[in-house]
Amino acid sequence: MSEASQAGGSEPAMGKVAAIAALQDYDLYRDLAWEGSFEEYLGLVQERPQIARNAFQRLFDMVVSYGTEEYIDNKKKLVRYNFFRDEANGGRDAVFGLDIPLMRLMSVLKAAAQGYGPEKRVILLHGPVGSSKSTIARLLKKGLEAYSRTPDGALYTFRWVNLEGTGLAGEEADFPSAMHEEPLKLIPKEWRADAIKRLGLGSERYPVRVEGDLDPASRFIFKELMHRYQGDWGRMVSAHVRVTRLVLSEQDRLGIGTFQPKDEKNQDSTELTGDINYRKIALYGSDSDPRAFNFDGEFNVANRGVVEFVEVLKLDVAFLYDLLGASQEHRIKPKKFAQTDIDEVIIGHTNEAEYKRLLNNEFMEALRDRTIKIDVPYITRLSDEIRIYEKDFSEEKVRGRHVAPHTLEVAAMWAVLTRLQEPKKHNLQLIQKMKLYDGKVLPGYTQDTVKELRKESKREGMDGVSPRYVQDKISNALVSDVGEGTINPFMVLNELEKGLHHHSLITGDEEKKRYRELIGVVKREYEDIVKNEVQRAISADEDAINKLAANYIDNIKAYALKEKVKNRYTGQDEEPDERLMRSIEEKIDIPENRKDDFRREIMNYIGARAVEGKRFDWQTNDRLRRALELKLFEDQKDSIKLKTLVSSVVDKETQEKIDIIKSRLMRYFGYNEVSATDVLNYVASIFARGDTRE
Repeated sequence: MSEASQAGGSEPAMGKVAAIAALQDYDLYRDLAWEGSFEEYLGLVQERPQIARNAFQRLFDMVVSYGTEEYIDNKKKLVRYNFFRDEANGGRDAVFGLDIPLMRLMSVLKAAAQGYGPEKRVILLHGPVGSSKSTIARLLKKGLEAYSRTPDGALYTFRWVNLEGTGLAGEEADFPSAMHEEPLKLIPKEWRADAIKRLGLGSERYPVRVEGDLDPASRFIFKELMHRYQGDWGRMVSAHVRVTRLVLSEQDRLGIGTFQPKDEKNQDSTELTGDINYRKIALYGSDSDPRAFNFDGEFNVANRGVVEFVEVLKLDVAFLYDLLGASQEHRIKPKKFAQTDIDEVIIGHTNEAEYKRLLNNEFMEALRDRTIKIDVPYITRLSDEIRIYEKDFSEEKVRGRHVAPHTLEVAAMWAVLTRLQEPKKHNLQLIQKMKLYDGKVLPGYTQDTVKELRKESKREGMDGVSPRYVQDKISNALVSDVGEGTINPFMVLNELEKGLHHHSLITGDEEKKRYRELIGVVKREYEDIVKNEVQRAISADEDAINKLAANYIDNIKAYALKEKVKNRYTGQDEEPDERLMRSIEEKIDIPENRKDDFRREIMNYIGARAVEGKRFDWQTNDRLRRALELKLFEDQKDSIKLKTLVSSVVDKETQEKIDIIKSRLMRYFGYNEVSATDVLNYVASIFARGDTRE
């Protein structure tokens, strides 16, 4: 290859590197790499005292920084924390329908941030498998990482420098704080409070309270340097301390820790509190020299942040003992060293079986006493459950497969029904209870009814089917060969039912029988939904329904004013058409003795619109709209001959009308050609068997 061609080939390569380099935010990098003296750090704390927050304060502020939203549910004011929507990551770990458990969690964090006691407890998320416990913990860890990279979430640590010639230097002249401690801990405890007061550090909202001592390695270096400087703390700090910005990172093991239980033979408490570095014993001369110790246990690395204990109650008892001191005294005991102070939020999560075992273990009373349990149940609100599946099976994710309307809805409906307890009173069916929980209005039931239902169902949401099971079955339907690229509700319901035979968590025959019966309940509900949609598609002939509406309004006007109606075709004056009016009113169950009230209601509504200078539109009155749609459907369904769809021969005129209905289903309700044909065939089969239940 010639020199020219080589040179020519290198320029585009450099151009690509430059293009990538242009994406870097140099200002952010400089902020995160900030370094300064202890004097400069004190100036930062004076300007922004929140820098010196403890771990609970920082975690609480992080969640609140995303904003909140207040709303009323069943006459009760609730708060929704925007943080748990995970919008920063496109909603990948969004938590739906758990506003009340999350409010309880935030109340605990708020009380802990203000030093009222919960900071001395293990926060235990407790609930059935797949109820988002680990997702909540993961969100908090990710959120804290991101927050530490912002100006509001900035925190700092320090390192020892210029150790050459002091006898303290090892392989390197710098020695970072082994547990990335708060720099203010360098002020001796005896005069720390006075120093903070004299310098005016802190504010009413963020009082600076620095508790505890340095980690053993920093304490050792501190004492040796103070001896070298004959107690001159100011000279020692100025010469040997550099403060640096601390960016929390689980991957770098800085401020974020995660501990997962292993089998008992492989468990070792040093995983929590660190272990001796045998290679450095030769360098420092003793295994009791803290510089020869790796402070890299999960409690050590999580200092200043949060540590998550996965399935915490599966831990060996010896590990649980470490939790006692870590939570109550904020201290841990590394091997061969004195108790060491820590500042971190301890979050564990467990399922119900493990928690019951804890309750029955009389030897673990101390841990129970140091635990704040927050129940994280399954979702019992249908619309929130649907959002879980919409997130996982959106059009972008299903890669060209069409998910027919209501497919995810019926899957969510079944999942929610398995979690609900049968109503004890109110003459309610389970499906009606589900609708009330979802905010639907049912005749004869109020918000007080919903409150009573929730009170009588204390364990609701702690049993039932997990969203993971439903997600697995929807996935099975998506990859199956049937459906011509489309999955529909029946395919998913069949998968859900088949899977019950070998579901590892559903072992009781009675439970399986109940879940199968609920699939039947969902199928009947789906029947009503699609019948209604086909009815609306048939009655979507705008000219026909407008004429019907105008005819009805003319007749009730004449009826109310005791006048006659001019026949549009003959021009003759005639009595109001009682049969027409009743045929429409009966569609929404207006009895004979209430017809006058309903007609007056419509007339008053028309009059009120006229006073406001607005034209009456039949579509603005829901009851009238529904009555007209049902009436038009009744009038047209026979002319369209839906029943002939289930036969092998359809005449040309009927086929044209069917094609119109299909196009309306596709345009107004989100069907494609295949799913519209399927649903029309299904509804036709219902009418073919004579089932016209509204």
